[in-house]
Amino acid sequence: MSEEDDLDLSSLNDEELVQQMHDDLYDGLKEEIEEGVNILLERGWQPYDVLTKALVEGMRIVGIDFRDGILFVPEVLMAANAMKGGMAILRPLLAETGAPKMGKMVIGTVKGDIHDIGKNLVSMMMEGAGFEVVDIGINNAVEDYLAALEEHQPDILGMSALLTTTMPYMKVVIEALKEKGIRSDYVVLVGGAPLNEAFGEAVGADAYCRDAAVAVETAKSFMSRRQGSALAGLQAAGD
Repeated sequence: MSEEDDLDLSSLNDEELVQQMHDDLYDGLKEEIEEGVNILLERGWQPYDVLTKALVEGMRIVGIDFRDGILFVPEVLMAANAMKGGMAILRPLLAETGAPKMGKMVIGTVKGDIHDIGKNLVSMMMEGAGFEVVDIGINNAVEDYLAALEEHQPDILGMSALLTTTMPYMKVVIEALKEKGIRSDYVVLVGGAPLNEAFGEAVGADAYCRDAAVAVETAKSFMSRRQGSALAGLQAAGD
């Protein structure tokens, strides 16, 4: 056994432990992440602090290296899987404490398309950034998206496609939102290998995201703008 395997997480102080969890997330070590989360909770950490300081910050580092081509999809999936282990412990506790959320997203692959690796990566990275994510899976018709929006009332709708033949369906969904008069209620993000910025604009999406790291950054900037304008509205109402 190497020294690394022998590391006793409970012997580390809080700061060292959080640092070690960032490394363990980076390396996709699920059991170590679960253990780290439990140790911090036993030490009296708030679930929201464990989420943001240990997990979200760790995934932010993963996201940067993914964006810069240092990490690749398999490593990111392993990191996201480790994150999931930690989230499974924290989720019920976060629900109890009513912790603030970044926002809520409904995401799914469009009708006729059964690809989901990219979508799953976005879901995991979004969850890793503190968003609540409802993944409605693959091969979704307009009705599926509309039903999910009505049921979950998200801030963001994410659509994914990997086939050039299924890409145009995104416009069908966006047009349906317009017809119902609810297009402006949601930030619509689109992604997938054959898409590009021009296509995103042409179908009427708010943004095209070339990968999961960009999706997280884009979602965060839209949410801070939304929250900013909501606050401005409240202040104006109070004046």
